[in-house]
Parts: sequence; C-alpha cells; structure tokens
Amino acid sequence: MSETSQPAQERATGPDPGRWRALAFIATAQLMVVLDATIVNIALPSAQADLGISDANRQWVITAYALAFGGLLLLGGRVADMWGRKNTFLTGLVGFAVASAIGGAAANEAMMFASRALQGVFGALLAPAALSLLAITFTDGRERARAFGIFGAIAGGGGAVGLILGGLLTEYLDWRWVFFVNIPIAAVAFLGATATISDPAGSRNRSPLDIPGALLGTLGLVSLVYGFTRAESEGWSDNGTIAMFVSTVLLLAAFVLVERRVRAPLLPLRVVLNRNRGGVYLALGLAVIAMFGLFLFLTYYMQIVKGYSPIRTGAAFLPMVAGMVTGSTQIGARLMTRVPARYVMTPGLLVAATGMLTLTQLQLDSSYVSTLLPGMILLGLGLGSTFMPAMSLATYGVEPRDSGIASAMINTSQQVGGAIGTALLNTIAASATTSYVATHVAGTPSPELARLEGMVHGYTAAIWWAVGILTLAAVIAFVSVTAGKQSGHVATEDSGEEPAPAMAH
Repeated sequence: MSETSQPAQERATGPDPGRWRALAFIATAQLMVVLDATIVNIALPSAQADLGISDANRQWVITAYALAFGGLLLLGGRVADMWGRKNTFLTGLVGFAVASAIGGAAANEAMMFASRALQGVFGALLAPAALSLLAITFTDGRERARAFGIFGAIAGGGGAVGLILGGLLTEYLDWRWVFFVNIPIAAVAFLGATATISDPAGSRNRSPLDIPGALLGTLGLVSLVYGFTRAESEGWSDNGTIAMFVSTVLLLAAFVLVERRVRAPLLPLRVVLNRNRGGVYLALGLAVIAMFGLFLFLTYYMQIVKGYSPIRTGAAFLPMVAGMVTGSTQIGARLMTRVPARYVMTPGLLVAATGMLTLTQLQLDSSYVSTLLPGMILLGLGLGSTFMPAMSLATYGVEPRDSGIASAMINTSQQVGGAIGTALLNTIAASATTSYVATHVAGTPSPELARLEGMVHGYTAAIWWAVGILTLAAVIAFVSVTAGKQSGHVATEDSGEEPAPAMAH
C-alpha cells in the first residue's frame, strides 16, 4: 500500500481502538524525557559532592545530555521514519532506562558523564518517535486536539515537574534516585506500548539513510548547542565560543546544500519550508528560550534570595504546571478545532509575555502571592495554550513517511531554544548584576545586601529580554501561521486531498 492511500484506508477501517491507551504510554515516556532536562539540576550539588566532580566539570552533567539529545534529534526522527516508530520508540525506552541505571550507579565523574550522554542518545530516538506516533495515530480533528492537549501539557509542564520531583527525591531518598526513578517509568511505558501501539501499514520511509546529511546535521547542531553552553561559562568573546558559532554556520550551510541535492535527504526541505511549520518551529523555539531562562532565575531567586528549600521551591512551581495543563487541555484543545491556530498561539504568547512582565517587578522582599504567583499562572496558561496547537500543527498534513522528521524538528527547536535561553539570559543577568554591584557595593553598610539586590536586578534585566522574546514569538505566530482550524480528517500533503486547514506552502 502506498503512503498516499493511507487516509482513505483509515476511513475505511476506522481509528485504532487502542489509541487512548496508547496515548497514556506515549505520554508517560515523553514525561520521562522532559523530566530529565531539569530533574538532575536539583540533585547536581549532592551528586557533585559524592562523586568528587570539580566545579569546572560539573556543567558536563547537564551539557553531555543536551549535546547528545539536541545533536541527534534529526537523525532520530529519520530513523523512526525508516525503521518504524514503534521499534524506535521501544528501543529508545530500553536504552534510556539502561543509561539511567548507569547514572544512578555512577562511581565517578566519567561514568556519570557517559550515562548522561547515553540518555541523550536514546532520548533523541524516543522523543521524535513519541510525537510522530501521536500524529499518525490520531487523525480525527477533535480527537487529535484532545490528544495533543494532553501531550502539550506534559511537554510544557514536565520541566517544572522535574524540579519538584528532583527536590523530593534528593531530600528524602538520595540523588541517585533522580536516575533510578526512570527505570520503573520506562518499564511501565514499554509493556504498555508493546501491547497497544502499532505503526500504520505503509507509513515507513524506505529511502536509504542520507549519511552526509546525518553527519553534517548532527555536527552542526552539536556545535550550535555547545557554542551557547560554552558562551555561558567562558563568555561570548572567548575564541572557543566564536569557533563553535563559525563552525555551526559552515556545517549547517553545507547541510542545506547537501539536502537540496541528494535524492533521499535526512531533512526534506519541504518539511521546514512549509510556511506554517516554519513559523511554528521558530515561534516555539523563541518561547522555550524565554521559559528555560526563567526556570533558572526563579529557582535561584527562591532558594538564594528567599531561602526556600528544594522541595518548597519545586512546590512553588506547581501553579505554573497547573496553568500549563489547563491552557493546553482546556483552552488550546477546545479552540484548536474551532479557530485558526494563529488566533490561539498569538494570544497565548501575549498572555505569557504579560506573566513575564509581572515578574520584572521582582524585589528582594517581593511576596510570592502578589508577584510570583500571578506571573507564573499567566505564563503557564499562555504557554500551555500555545504549545498544544503548535505541536499539532508541526505534524499536521505531513506525509506519513516524514512524520518522524517533522516531529524531530519540533523537538530540535525546543532543545536548541533551551540551550540558547539558558546561555543568553544567564549572560545578560550576570552582566547586569556585575554592573549593579560595581556601582552600589562601595560605601554601603551591607555589602551582602547589595550583592543580593544586584542578583535580583540581574534577573529582572534578563526577564525584560524574555518579555521581548515572547512578544516577538507572538508576532511571528500571527504573521507566519496562516493555517485554518484543525478539524476533520488529517490529509497528507501528497494524498490528493486538501488538508482541512489552508496549508500555505
């Protein structure tokens, strides 16, 4: 059966009866991957002390995961298209669990760094396979909206949940449990997925793997993520940082040239040059830049300035998680089948920018209830409403053979956005803090108070940038995302049917 006859067959045979059970296990696996981006942050000080990791090397616990995950996502997406999403998904689950076991049992820093890199490798298989399974399993407009609402809530709120869980496990058990906890989660997801998930017939991409494209794309993304990571620790003018960015430009330019000429490209340019998908990738990447930087600042603000414990800090993020779940499942999912995506994404991003604007008012003595709480609720509602239609639209109307790579691109925009957000906003905050302290510490009766004030001043300076970034994302969403409402059956771009929205090319 050809790919192009897939929609017609689905209408004839009806939807997969086990699709909602499958969603539960796909979402469980996605939560595990998203959690791991932040859960380790809370446990890092304890792990560093136990394993004797130096201050200079501790960043590699985070960076090894980010480099492997971000660098290999495009390849993981194409592997899912070629080998089958279910096979790739299950392999990713097993590998992620094994890597987590190695991390939990780590006896030295080398073992820890290796486990984190392995988690990134298998996460790069798991994440695009999970999203593309969702895209090809839920083809009815209303059901797709509900499924992506749940998935979007997990993708958006998982990072904050990681902070909470990391605090609980570190404080009450041991830092090693932030790794071991993945093993039962992966086991449940594996057993459930084996029984409930199936690949639609004829949806694999049988083309040979584009080896030059895979090498150039992977090296280009690794160079990009490492460039921003290095900028955070070594500075933007460091020769190594500059070399990474120059390498990124050269490698990704060569990647585009190769993809235009090879018969079976790793990333078919039709996937990203589609106006709607391109707009979604860019707007979502910008939103993640703002969000990841904020997680870092609020964690430090609550623990260092306000003196919160790790558990209390994690619990303080719960309203943001609740906002994301509500925005995704109750606002985004309900509106997606009724109005065009831009009229959900644009207001969502502006609401998130308003929440961020509230947080620019942070002071040393700011009240959680009057400043942090409303800011986080607005952020959660806005981003939750945005993520949901964005994730759905990123895979909407894509040929089944390209669903893995389209899913990988949405993950790549989030991963690269996270690396940029952490480095860029952290650098802005550090620079503003240094300037403030230099002009305020001299002659003050309390240098320590001035240093804390400088820290908060740096955070608010960076949060102002985040407001601007979210506003820019809203403008891009409004201008670029021209698709109509996502309702009815999802047709593929080459199926001979018109997709329900007016997909602009």
